[in-house]
Amino acid sequence: MSFLSKVFGGKKEDKAPTTGEAIQKLRETEEMLVKKQEFLEKKIEQELAVARKNGTKNKRAAIQALKRKKRYEKQLQQIDGTLSTIEMQREALEGANTNTAVLTTMKNAADALKAAHKHMDVDQVHDMMDDIAEQQDVAKEISEAISNPVAFGTDIDEDELEKELEELEQEELDKELLGTGPTADQLPSVPAGELPVPAARAKTSARVEEEDPDLKELLQWAN
Repeated sequence: MSFLSKVFGGKKEDKAPTTGEAIQKLRETEEMLVKKQEFLEKKIEQELAVARKNGTKNKRAAIQALKRKKRYEKQLQQIDGTLSTIEMQREALEGANTNTAVLTTMKNAADALKAAHKHMDVDQVHDMMDDIAEQQDVAKEISEAISNPVAFGTDIDEDELEKELEELEQEELDKELLGTGPTADQLPSVPAGELPVPAARAKTSARVEEEDPDLKELLQWAN
């Protein structure tokens, strides 16, 4: 049994506390020491007030108050050092606790990844990817074969088509050159009835017909 075990009454087979339990204990100790600090600071203020009150009236009481103040200040200094040690220890435990949680999570993730890859083989994956690439090439060739107009118009001479197009264009040009005048559709239509005779001409004809009976007869025959 170690010296510390003898002092604190522990046993060799005692189970060590977890990091969470140790951190909680350190926090409780910190709170207790902070309260002790506040108590000592009040006591120091009280002893200082006593020393000031009895400084001229009761020198012995003032000196005793200052002695007590010194003891309280020494205790306060010791508590400050203890708190610093406890804070560093708590921070170290918190860091270790965080590292433990991170490592546990990473280990679980690694185990899950290992289980996921348990039934996978790298060579099989490569073979599968090769098969996929091969089938994609086959599908591409099939699509190109379907879209290619095989035996549909491949025997047509492109030069012959160009020549025929030029002839059609020349015919259209000739029609435009020959048809510069008004077309039959653009000419005015012939009136179906008799043309109107001007009034002056009608009077002259009537007078001539009255003077010359032969001319009147000729005009009647012509009409």
